[in-house]
Amino acid sequence: MYRRDNSQQGAGAVLLLITALIWGCAFVAQSVAMDHVGPFTFCASRFMLSGFAVAAFLLARRALGYNEARGMNLGRRRMRRNDGIAGGIICGFFLFLGASLQQIGIQYTTTGKAGFLTALYIILVPIYSIFLGRAPKKKVWVAAAIALVGMYLLCMEERFGLSKGDMFCVFCALAFPFQILAVEIFAQRTDPVFLSCVQFLTVSLIAFFFALIFEKPEPGALKGTLVPLLYAGLMSGAVAYTLQVVGQEKMRNPSAASLIMSLESVFAALAGFILLHQTMTPRKIIGCAVMFAAIILAQI
Repeated sequence: MYRRDNSQQGAGAVLLLITALIWGCAFVAQSVAMDHVGPFTFCASRFMLSGFAVAAFLLARRALGYNEARGMNLGRRRMRRNDGIAGGIICGFFLFLGASLQQIGIQYTTTGKAGFLTALYIILVPIYSIFLGRAPKKKVWVAAAIALVGMYLLCMEERFGLSKGDMFCVFCALAFPFQILAVEIFAQRTDPVFLSCVQFLTVSLIAFFFALIFEKPEPGALKGTLVPLLYAGLMSGAVAYTLQVVGQEKMRNPSAASLIMSLESVFAALAGFILLHQTMTPRKIIGCAVMFAAIILAQI
Protein backbone atom coordinates (compact mmCIF):
# COMPACT_ATOMS: atom_id res chain seq x y z
CA MET A 1 0.00 0.00 0.00
CA TYR A 2 2.81 2.40 0.87
CA ARG A 3 4.55 1.87 -2.45
CA ARG A 4 1.35 2.26 -4.38
CA ASP A 5 0.59 5.55 -2.60
CA ASN A 6 4.09 6.85 -3.34
CA SER A 7 3.68 5.84 -6.97
CA GLN A 8 0.36 7.70 -7.21
CA GLN A 9 1.83 10.82 -5.61
CA GLY A 10 4.84 10.69 -7.92
CA ALA A 11 2.60 10.42 -10.98
CA GLY A 12 0.52 13.33 -9.70
CA ALA A 13 3.64 15.44 -9.19
CA VAL A 14 4.77 14.77 -12.77
CA LEU A 15 1.35 15.76 -14.15
CA LEU A 16 1.40 18.99 -12.16
CA LEU A 17 4.94 19.71 -13.36
CA ILE A 18 3.74 19.38 -16.97
CA THR A 19 0.82 21.65 -16.06
CA ALA A 20 3.22 24.31 -14.77
CA LEU A 21 5.30 24.03 -17.96
CA ILE A 22 2.26 24.62 -20.19
CA TRP A 23 0.98 27.47 -18.03
CA GLY A 24 4.41 29.10 -18.02
CA CYS A 25 4.29 29.51 -21.78
CA ALA A 26 0.74 30.90 -21.63
CA PHE A 27 1.63 34.27 -20.08
CA VAL A 28 2.88 35.56 -23.44
CA ALA A 29 -0.28 34.36 -25.20
CA GLN A 30 -2.48 36.06 -22.61
CA SER A 31 -0.56 39.32 -22.89
CA VAL A 32 -0.67 39.35 -26.72
CA ALA A 33 -4.41 38.65 -26.72
CA MET A 34 -5.10 41.84 -24.75
CA ASP A 35 -4.11 43.86 -27.83
CA HIS A 36 -7.18 42.57 -29.65
CA VAL A 37 -10.00 41.64 -27.27
CA GLY A 38 -11.19 42.37 -23.75
CA PRO A 39 -10.38 40.09 -20.79
CA PHE A 40 -13.90 38.66 -20.43
CA THR A 41 -14.17 37.98 -24.17
CA PHE A 42 -10.82 36.20 -24.14
CA CYS A 43 -11.73 34.12 -21.07
CA ALA A 44 -15.10 33.17 -22.56
CA SER A 45 -13.54 32.16 -25.87
CA ARG A 46 -10.58 30.21 -24.49
CA PHE A 47 -12.59 28.22 -21.94
CA MET A 48 -15.40 27.51 -24.41
CA LEU A 49 -12.74 26.02 -26.68
CA SER A 50 -11.37 24.09 -23.70
CA GLY A 51 -14.81 22.76 -22.74
CA PHE A 52 -15.63 21.61 -26.28
CA ALA A 53 -12.23 19.91 -26.60
CA VAL A 54 -12.65 17.96 -23.35
CA ALA A 55 -16.28 17.14 -24.20
CA ALA A 56 -15.10 15.69 -27.54
CA PHE A 57 -12.53 13.62 -25.64
CA LEU A 58 -15.24 12.30 -23.29
CA LEU A 59 -17.45 11.32 -26.25
CA ALA A 60 -14.54 9.61 -28.01
CA ARG A 61 -13.62 7.77 -24.82
CA ARG A 62 -17.18 6.59 -24.42
CA ALA A 63 -17.39 5.49 -28.07
CA LEU A 64 -14.29 3.37 -27.52
CA GLY A 65 -16.06 1.54 -24.72
CA TYR A 66 -14.40 3.14 -21.69
CA ASN A 67 -16.73 3.44 -18.70
CA GLU A 68 -15.17 5.10 -15.68
CA ALA A 69 -18.14 4.11 -13.51
CA ARG A 70 -18.26 0.45 -14.56
CA GLY A 71 -19.05 -1.84 -11.65
CA MET A 72 -20.88 0.82 -9.62
CA ASN A 73 -24.58 0.56 -8.84
CA LEU A 74 -26.98 3.06 -10.40
CA GLY A 75 -27.26 5.19 -7.28
CA ARG A 76 -23.48 5.50 -6.95
CA ARG A 77 -23.11 6.45 -10.63
CA ARG A 78 -25.75 9.17 -10.28
CA MET A 79 -24.04 10.48 -7.16
CA ARG A 80 -20.69 10.69 -8.95
CA ARG A 81 -22.29 12.51 -11.89
CA ASN A 82 -24.10 14.92 -9.59
CA ASP A 83 -20.82 15.57 -7.75
CA GLY A 84 -19.17 16.21 -11.11
CA ILE A 85 -21.80 18.77 -12.11
CA ALA A 86 -21.93 20.53 -8.72
CA GLY A 87 -18.15 20.40 -8.32
CA GLY A 88 -17.56 21.61 -11.85
CA ILE A 89 -19.81 24.63 -11.29
CA ILE A 90 -18.08 25.50 -8.01
CA CYS A 91 -14.58 25.01 -9.46
CA GLY A 92 -15.60 26.94 -12.56
CA PHE A 93 -16.86 29.89 -10.54
CA PHE A 94 -13.57 30.27 -8.68
CA LEU A 95 -11.55 29.64 -11.85
CA PHE A 96 -13.53 32.42 -13.54
CA LEU A 97 -12.67 34.80 -10.70
CA GLY A 98 -8.96 33.92 -10.78
CA ALA A 99 -8.54 33.83 -14.57
CA SER A 100 -10.54 36.99 -15.32
CA LEU A 101 -8.93 39.04 -12.54
CA GLN A 102 -5.49 37.95 -13.75
CA GLN A 103 -6.41 38.79 -17.33
CA ILE A 104 -7.60 42.27 -16.30
CA GLY A 105 -4.46 42.84 -14.20
CA ILE A 106 -2.14 41.92 -17.08
CA GLN A 107 -3.51 44.93 -18.99
CA TYR A 108 -2.20 47.39 -16.40
CA THR A 109 0.96 45.85 -14.95
CA THR A 110 4.10 44.04 -16.07
CA THR A 111 4.06 40.28 -16.61
CA GLY A 112 6.78 39.94 -13.94
CA LYS A 113 4.70 41.61 -11.24
CA ALA A 114 1.59 39.76 -12.40
CA GLY A 115 3.45 36.46 -12.09
CA PHE A 116 4.76 37.25 -8.61
CA LEU A 117 1.48 38.56 -7.20
CA THR A 118 -0.51 35.66 -8.67
CA ALA A 119 1.96 33.24 -7.06
CA LEU A 120 0.95 34.47 -3.60
CA TYR A 121 -1.47 31.54 -3.68
CA ILE A 122 1.40 29.24 -2.66
CA ILE A 123 1.17 30.82 0.80
CA LEU A 124 -2.62 31.16 0.80
CA VAL A 125 -3.38 27.51 -0.04
CA PRO A 126 -1.79 26.19 3.20
CA ILE A 127 -3.62 28.91 5.16
CA TYR A 128 -6.97 28.07 3.58
CA SER A 129 -6.30 24.34 4.15
CA ILE A 130 -6.27 24.91 7.90
CA PHE A 131 -9.95 25.83 7.79
CA LEU A 132 -10.65 22.48 6.11
CA GLY A 133 -8.95 20.67 8.96
CA ARG A 134 -5.89 19.82 6.85
CA ALA A 135 -3.04 21.76 8.41
CA PRO A 136 0.13 21.32 6.28
CA LYS A 137 3.36 19.99 7.75
CA LYS A 138 6.00 22.46 8.89
CA LYS A 139 8.27 21.68 5.95
CA VAL A 140 5.49 22.76 3.55
CA TRP A 141 5.33 26.18 5.24
CA VAL A 142 9.11 26.48 5.00
CA ALA A 143 9.09 25.40 1.35
CA ALA A 144 6.31 27.89 0.52
CA ALA A 145 8.25 30.75 2.14
CA ILE A 146 11.44 29.78 0.28
CA ALA A 147 9.51 29.53 -2.99
CA LEU A 148 8.07 33.00 -2.46
CA VAL A 149 11.59 34.41 -2.05
CA GLY A 150 12.63 32.67 -5.26
CA MET A 151 9.56 34.03 -7.02
CA TYR A 152 10.45 37.56 -5.93
CA LEU A 153 14.01 37.24 -7.26
CA LEU A 154 12.71 35.81 -10.53
CA CYS A 155 9.82 38.17 -11.24
CA MET A 156 10.44 41.48 -9.52
CA GLU A 157 12.95 43.72 -11.31
CA GLU A 158 11.25 47.03 -10.68
CA ARG A 159 10.45 48.80 -7.42
CA PHE A 160 7.62 47.22 -5.50
CA GLY A 161 4.40 49.24 -5.37
CA LEU A 162 0.78 48.35 -5.98
CA SER A 163 -0.91 49.85 -9.04
CA LYS A 164 -4.47 49.20 -10.21
CA GLY A 165 -3.33 46.20 -12.24
CA ASP A 166 -1.37 44.85 -9.26
CA MET A 167 -4.48 44.94 -7.08
CA PHE A 168 -6.39 42.85 -9.63
CA CYS A 169 -3.57 40.28 -9.48
CA VAL A 170 -3.71 40.27 -5.66
CA PHE A 171 -7.46 39.52 -5.79
CA CYS A 172 -6.67 36.85 -8.38
CA ALA A 173 -4.26 35.25 -5.89
CA LEU A 174 -7.02 35.27 -3.27
CA ALA A 175 -9.39 33.43 -5.65
CA PHE A 176 -7.13 30.71 -7.04
CA PRO A 177 -6.69 28.83 -3.72
CA PHE A 178 -10.45 28.29 -3.57
CA GLN A 179 -10.30 26.68 -7.01
CA ILE A 180 -7.34 24.50 -6.02
CA LEU A 181 -9.06 23.32 -2.83
CA ALA A 182 -12.39 22.78 -4.62
CA VAL A 183 -10.61 20.60 -7.18
CA GLU A 184 -8.96 18.71 -4.30
CA ILE A 185 -12.38 17.94 -2.80
CA PHE A 186 -14.42 17.06 -5.89
CA ALA A 187 -11.76 15.27 -7.97
CA GLN A 188 -11.94 12.39 -5.49
CA ARG A 189 -15.72 12.10 -5.82
CA THR A 190 -16.20 11.99 -9.58
CA ASP A 191 -14.50 11.48 -12.94
CA PRO A 192 -11.76 14.17 -13.02
CA VAL A 193 -12.11 14.66 -16.78
CA PHE A 194 -15.88 15.19 -16.52
CA LEU A 195 -15.29 17.60 -13.64
CA SER A 196 -12.83 19.52 -15.80
CA CYS A 197 -15.30 19.74 -18.70
CA VAL A 198 -18.08 21.17 -16.51
CA GLN A 199 -15.59 23.59 -14.98
CA PHE A 200 -14.57 24.97 -18.39
CA LEU A 201 -18.12 25.41 -19.64
CA THR A 202 -19.07 27.18 -16.40
CA VAL A 203 -16.19 29.66 -16.78
CA SER A 204 -17.14 30.28 -20.41
CA LEU A 205 -20.80 31.01 -19.65
CA ILE A 206 -20.03 33.39 -16.77
CA ALA A 207 -17.32 35.19 -18.74
CA PHE A 208 -19.59 35.50 -21.80
CA PHE A 209 -22.29 37.10 -19.62
CA PHE A 210 -19.82 39.71 -18.33
CA ALA A 211 -18.41 40.25 -21.83
CA LEU A 212 -21.86 41.13 -23.14
CA ILE A 213 -22.31 43.68 -20.36
CA PHE A 214 -18.88 45.34 -20.30
CA GLU A 215 -17.22 44.67 -23.66
CA LYS A 216 -19.78 44.00 -26.44
CA PRO A 217 -17.54 41.44 -28.19
CA GLU A 218 -17.28 41.28 -31.97
CA PRO A 219 -16.42 37.92 -33.62
CA GLY A 220 -14.07 39.61 -36.06
CA ALA A 221 -11.82 40.79 -33.24
CA LEU A 222 -10.92 37.18 -32.42
CA LYS A 223 -9.12 36.80 -35.77
CA GLY A 224 -6.18 38.83 -34.48
CA THR A 225 -5.80 36.59 -31.47
CA LEU A 226 -6.27 33.20 -33.11
CA VAL A 227 -2.87 31.69 -32.20
CA PRO A 228 -2.88 32.86 -28.55
CA LEU A 229 -6.51 31.72 -28.29
CA LEU A 230 -5.72 28.25 -29.62
CA TYR A 231 -2.81 27.85 -27.22
CA ALA A 232 -4.72 29.21 -24.22
CA GLY A 233 -7.84 27.20 -25.06
CA LEU A 234 -6.37 23.85 -26.04
CA MET A 235 -3.02 23.62 -24.25
CA SER A 236 -3.29 25.93 -21.22
CA GLY A 237 -6.98 25.15 -20.80
CA ALA A 238 -8.10 21.73 -22.03
CA VAL A 239 -4.78 19.96 -21.43
CA ALA A 240 -3.18 21.76 -18.48
CA TYR A 241 -6.25 22.39 -16.31
CA THR A 242 -7.39 18.79 -16.86
CA LEU A 243 -3.93 17.57 -15.86
CA GLN A 244 -4.25 19.77 -12.77
CA VAL A 245 -7.47 18.01 -11.76
CA VAL A 246 -6.03 14.52 -12.38
CA GLY A 247 -2.69 15.41 -10.75
CA GLN A 248 -4.32 16.80 -7.62
CA GLU A 249 -6.56 13.73 -7.36
CA LYS A 250 -3.44 11.56 -7.31
CA MET A 251 -1.37 13.73 -4.95
CA ARG A 252 -4.14 14.58 -2.45
CA ASN A 253 -1.99 17.32 -0.96
CA PRO A 254 -3.17 20.76 -2.14
CA SER A 255 -0.33 22.69 -0.46
CA ALA A 256 2.41 20.63 -2.13
CA ALA A 257 0.46 20.71 -5.40
CA SER A 258 0.30 24.52 -5.34
CA LEU A 259 4.08 24.67 -4.88
CA ILE A 260 4.67 22.53 -7.96
CA MET A 261 2.22 24.55 -10.04
CA SER A 262 3.95 27.79 -9.00
CA LEU A 263 6.88 26.68 -11.17
CA GLU A 264 4.93 28.15 -14.08
CA SER A 265 6.87 31.38 -13.43
CA VAL A 266 10.19 29.55 -13.76
CA PHE A 267 9.11 27.94 -17.01
CA ALA A 268 7.83 31.30 -18.28
CA ALA A 269 11.28 32.82 -17.71
CA LEU A 270 13.04 29.85 -19.36
CA ALA A 271 10.67 29.94 -22.34
CA GLY A 272 11.35 33.65 -22.79
CA PHE A 273 15.08 32.97 -22.71
CA ILE A 274 14.96 30.06 -25.20
CA LEU A 275 12.24 31.21 -27.59
CA LEU A 276 12.32 35.01 -27.36
CA HIS A 277 16.04 35.43 -26.53
CA GLN A 278 15.23 37.37 -23.37
CA THR A 279 18.01 37.93 -20.85
CA MET A 280 18.44 35.55 -17.90
CA THR A 281 20.21 37.70 -15.31
CA PRO A 282 22.09 36.13 -12.37
CA ARG A 283 19.23 37.30 -10.14
CA LYS A 284 16.71 35.35 -12.22
CA ILE A 285 18.89 32.25 -12.28
CA ILE A 286 19.20 32.36 -8.48
CA GLY A 287 15.43 32.79 -8.23
CA CYS A 288 14.85 29.70 -10.39
CA ALA A 289 17.30 27.67 -8.31
CA VAL A 290 15.68 28.77 -5.04
CA MET A 291 12.22 27.78 -6.30
CA PHE A 292 13.39 24.38 -7.47
CA ALA A 293 15.03 23.83 -4.08
CA ALA A 294 11.73 24.69 -2.35
CA ILE A 295 9.80 22.18 -4.48
CA ILE A 296 12.35 19.44 -3.76
CA LEU A 297 12.13 20.19 -0.02
CA ALA A 298 8.34 19.87 -0.10
CA GLN A 299 8.52 16.51 -1.90
CA ILE A 300 11.14 14.82 0.33
